[in-house]
Amino acid sequence: MPQQASQPGQAGAAEALAAQAAALTVGELIALQAQRSPDAVALSEGARRITFRELERRVNRTAHALAAQGIVRGERVALLAENRPEWIELVLACAKLGAILCALNWRLTPHELRHCIGLTTPSVLIASPRHRDKLEGTGHGARHVVALGPEHEALLAQGSEAAPPIAAQPEDGLLILYTSGTTGLPKGALISHRAEIARMLVNVMDMGLRPGAGLSVWPPLYHMAALEQALHVLMVGGTGHLYDGLDADALARLVASERLWWLILLPGMVDQMIEALKRAPAPPRPPGQCGAMADLVPVHQIAEVTRLLDAPYVNTFGSTETGIPPLSAHRIAPGKVPERLSKRANSLCSFRLVDADDRDVPDGTPGELAFRGPTCLSGYWNAPETNVQDFRGGWFHLGDMFIRREDGSYDFVDRVKYMIKSGGENVYPAEIERVLLRDRRVREAVVVRRKDAKWGEVPVAFVTRDDESLSADALHAACREELAGFKQPKEIRFVPFADFPRSTTGKVQRHEVEKWLER
Repeated sequence: MPQQASQPGQAGAAEALAAQAAALTVGELIALQAQRSPDAVALSEGARRITFRELERRVNRTAHALAAQGIVRGERVALLAENRPEWIELVLACAKLGAILCALNWRLTPHELRHCIGLTTPSVLIASPRHRDKLEGTGHGARHVVALGPEHEALLAQGSEAAPPIAAQPEDGLLILYTSGTTGLPKGALISHRAEIARMLVNVMDMGLRPGAGLSVWPPLYHMAALEQALHVLMVGGTGHLYDGLDADALARLVASERLWWLILLPGMVDQMIEALKRAPAPPRPPGQCGAMADLVPVHQIAEVTRLLDAPYVNTFGSTETGIPPLSAHRIAPGKVPERLSKRANSLCSFRLVDADDRDVPDGTPGELAFRGPTCLSGYWNAPETNVQDFRGGWFHLGDMFIRREDGSYDFVDRVKYMIKSGGENVYPAEIERVLLRDRRVREAVVVRRKDAKWGEVPVAFVTRDDESLSADALHAACREELAGFKQPKEIRFVPFADFPRSTTGKVQRHEVEKWLER
């Protein structure tokens, strides 16, 4: 133990200096890359290449422009825009000032946007020309509203390229990422510099992230799948390849020319990527890994896309609140049709599976995952009652049910809040969906609950088929082979793939599908 100073005042000063010496933030980490490799490419967008030197200069100008608008440590800056380099510049400018970037989702309804802006009360609102009209009627109350383009560039021209003083501290918020709001209005998850750096380290330890890595950044940057991974790549001196949404042919060309760390593939678009790879003029350079959220992808698609890419599929289970952890350390080998989608625990985290009374459950019994670790969010913004409930006992409760197997792997069961109670038995929709998705002729399968006079609730399946010869009887037969009687879908309906309502990550919104039964 270090010797303590003899005077209380000296001890306090020494502790403050020691804490300052131990502090490092996201903005500083990426600024260091500009010092070490100034000419390395940080971002690409079409034919445009932005070096770390250029990025750092624009980040500094942006920080000075925000400071001129009164932004100081702890204040919020909201951004509503499609994928473009200004996203990264604004996050990093906030990172230096100690401000918090609120990542607004341009797919939300005006009512939802009004809620998100009112929840976080940003002092400055920045919007692209494509989406600025969506701010009308939100009653935002921001001091300044800035349009990306000439107005934004004029403000940057007035700022200095010199680095501003770093005001941020590790526990300061960096991002507010809005949850999908599947059970209500979106919540604002506050992610600190500490959590973001820890999430990057998990990618290094478990996910193969290395210096100079490349990343396909096509999902919306208001979502962790794109924004967080882009920041992590920049922290290790790599390149983020920006796209304005999904363009499967462009991604096929990218993997033919660049060796990526991660080709992000989300549910609902894997089949498009398969077709794009088949018609691509050049073969891919195998990326380090591909995919995400294997539970939501037909297993034959996993086998085919990994065979075409010669790359493993990452069998992830993370969250906005926890990052890549807790269960994303398993990869599915190229060309393999997985029999199970069991998951493996990540580094830098601890977790338990608990019952409704927060008691540990035995192996083989479904339990809610309760999480601890440095990647954890700092809480939901302006939601004290929710935080007390979700952080009870000093563990963050994800609301997701898992079963621990004897070999130490974990199987996802379903969301705690979406469970079908049929004749007193618990039925988890994901169990039924996995059986349906094993049939190669099934492209999508979603199970919801329907009220039933006899059993209380029963499962009903909505299925998209790629082969019109596939019958409901055939799928019922498959379910009878693998599932208990009370888990059998009482009805199977065939619907077009495009009809399924989806979140920004490609997940089908089960509560919206359930409304089909009401109609």
